Amino acid sequence: MEVINLKSWKRRSHFEHFMGLKDPYFGVTIPLDVTTAYQYAKTKNISFFGKYLHDCMKAMNAIDELKLRIVEGSVVKFDTINASATLMRPNKTFGFSYIAYDKTLAQFLKNLEAEKQRIEHSEALYPLRNDDACIHCSALPWLNITGHKEPVSGKEESIPKLAFGKTWRTEGKQVMMSMSIQVNHALVDGYHVGLFAEKFQHYLNK
Repeated sequence: MEVINLKSWKRRSHFEHFMGLKDPYFGVTIPLDVTTAYQYAKTKNISFFGKYLHDCMKAMNAIDELKLRIVEGSVVKFDTINASATLMRPNKTFGFSYIAYDKTLAQFLKNLEAEKQRIEHSEALYPLRNDDACIHCSALPWLNITGHKEPVSGKEESIPKLAFGKTWRTEGKQVMMSMSIQVNHALVDGYHVGLFAEKFQHYLNK
């Protein structure tokens, strides 16, 4: 973990401006072509959610600005960002997970499965690990989303919030899915979200 020197940081004025706002978050909804990822998951008989979430986390960990967090008043850059996803139980309630990121899909899917099993056999809402070195994300496979808003605590927040919508097919038979992303503008600009979206699509296509 690296602590950012605010005095010499190129984003100092942006940080101070946006942190003075009541709600410094901004959000966009982005359509993604998930055809290749969807077909790969079906062919390999693995979780499609796990596949695209791993691609998402590869992209997230490639953008320094999306690894920045505000911790006890300081801006820090974490070495690795993990996934805190909502996972549904058979009774249709959910628990918050903490899925450790791994560069390999196989290990990431094992980490996801372990959290899924923990949540299905527990009534606990919160994960065993709960820190800022993560993103908060949800899958909404019942809804074709064109916009999305996450709850806000009213406290100082800096963790990116993502939601993944229902897949649909175009007339050309492409499989599409919308993703909503909300980030703290004190740390992240539209340019960085654009870089993330490009990298995410790149990994989905592989």
